[in-house]
Amino acid sequence: MTNVQQDLRIVTGTVASNAEIAESVYEMAVSAEGMEDFVPGQFINVYLDDKSMLLPRPISICESSRGGVTIVYKTVGKGTVRLSEYHRGEPIRVSTPLGNGYSIKEGCAGRSAALVAGGMGVPPMVGLAKALKGKGACVDVFLGFQAGAFLAGRFGASAQNVFVSTDDGSCGFHGNVVELLKSKGCAYDEYFSCGPRAMLKALSEYAAQKGRSAQVSMEERMGCGYGACVGCSCRVMEGGRAVMKRACKDGPVFFGKDVVWG
Repeated sequence: MTNVQQDLRIVTGTVASNAEIAESVYEMAVSAEGMEDFVPGQFINVYLDDKSMLLPRPISICESSRGGVTIVYKTVGKGTVRLSEYHRGEPIRVSTPLGNGYSIKEGCAGRSAALVAGGMGVPPMVGLAKALKGKGACVDVFLGFQAGAFLAGRFGASAQNVFVSTDDGSCGFHGNVVELLKSKGCAYDEYFSCGPRAMLKALSEYAAQKGRSAQVSMEERMGCGYGACVGCSCRVMEGGRAVMKRACKDGPVFFGKDVVWG
């Protein structure tokens, strides 16, 4: 996987926007330096101004540029609820990009790629689709939600096709996103994925059946986000044996064939 976090810094940026884009889902743009060396699949640590919450909140990067970064998050606890209360113009402390992102081959021009994401695994796919399109790849995007969709319209310039599934059938294909992928009957040169563990496992097995590789971003619960607490460890095959790897430091992106899913 691709890692460019050697020049780690904590910077103080400014909230450029922070708005709810779906039920309990928010998109925040932060103007900050040091975000240009971003690899899709990486994340940042967000430091809140509430001293009762000392640990940072690791959040996947949706998009990044020289002038800042965009994140999409869901309010699921005290920290993310506080984050949703930030207003435009307020200062906010964030790390520069962390972790190992997706590996994008230089020779991918004309190759086909399927991006398969579920729920809060969708945001990193926005930056990944742009990066793959920039290398000349032909991108199809498959997005899965429990009910309702968000960010689907953000792939228009980067993907040939965007397909949506919902568990309740309220939007697009009625079923899960891997079933949607299978229903299209298409084979792709490469598969990239982010989302719930069961979805990543199913996608990895499907890609293996097709004789293709799948890169998956593991959504293990991170504590510190820097590799010190080892709370986000997962089992990965290395050198013929299963070893523990930290999602925040060694990942979060791994090859699906190497992950011990059992």
